[in-house]
Amino acid sequence: MCRIKKIFIVVGLLLISGIFGTSRAQQLDYNPKVLLVTAHPDDDALFSATVFKTTHLLDGVVDLAIMTNGEGGYKYSTLGNYIYDRELDKEEVGRDYLPSIRKRELMAGGKIVGMRNYFFFDQVDDEYSKDISRPMQNWDINWVKQRLQKILKEEQYDFVFTMTPSKTTHGHHKASAILALQAIQNLPKEKRPLVFATTIVDSLGDKINYTQLEGYPISQLMEGQQPMEFDRTQKFGFDNRLDYKIIASWVIAEHKSQGTMQLLMGRGNVEQYWPYAINEGQNLDKARAFFEAVNEVPIYRNPNVNFGN
Repeated sequence: MCRIKKIFIVVGLLLISGIFGTSRAQQLDYNPKVLLVTAHPDDDALFSATVFKTTHLLDGVVDLAIMTNGEGGYKYSTLGNYIYDRELDKEEVGRDYLPSIRKRELMAGGKIVGMRNYFFFDQVDDEYSKDISRPMQNWDINWVKQRLQKILKEEQYDFVFTMTPSKTTHGHHKASAILALQAIQNLPKEKRPLVFATTIVDSLGDKINYTQLEGYPISQLMEGQQPMEFDRTQKFGFDNRLDYKIIASWVIAEHKSQGTMQLLMGRGNVEQYWPYAINEGQNLDKARAFFEAVNEVPIYRNPNVNFGN
């Protein structure tokens, strides 16, 4: 009898191990590939919870194409002076040292969420302005679009996430999104990834005051579509005391040269991904299934991963 009990126990453990070991693969029948296109070396915090779940729990890959090297952030680097032993809030010092500092901070945050690769475009980060014409005139626009298109062709991403190019946001944010859309538009329709405008809101189902950036019809959102969403306040862990806002806070904390970035700690509950109209004719069911998996796949202790190393 004891021997039979032992056999049942072993079989049960093997079944449990098999369930946990394959649960991620059962969520999607492919390994998702995502490209983020942003302007500055801290904008990636916008997507942090979705990126974490994509890489750690869905066996996906996420890359980042970043337009500027972030030297224009010197005005907010006063506290960074004490971390990096440089007067970073002096323009001549900040513009010299911040590009390398901010890249290191970016990759430290990227390591947390599992970022695979970084494509640095090193365009000028002059100063804060809502005017999109500044980067469109000062950046090497043709080269940026050509390189983006080359990356898209070679990597064949499933999804591209941009910042929402709304009227009230930074001109660099607008420009990075428009250039990504233009690069995608130049691809054959059958080769285009699904592309979304990303923002953070307080509650599930919140509406945003954006449909299109004036003068750029390519930036129009798809009519009649609701956003794909990920709720960072979902609870998990012991006694349901943890949530995904922790991940966003970890990423933000790495950007120590940017004092105002730290003020975003704990703000924003829901990541929203609005489909652009350029997706018209493509099947959004793939995106719906992806975000369903992002929302539903649980955090668990994977027995196939050696957490001791």
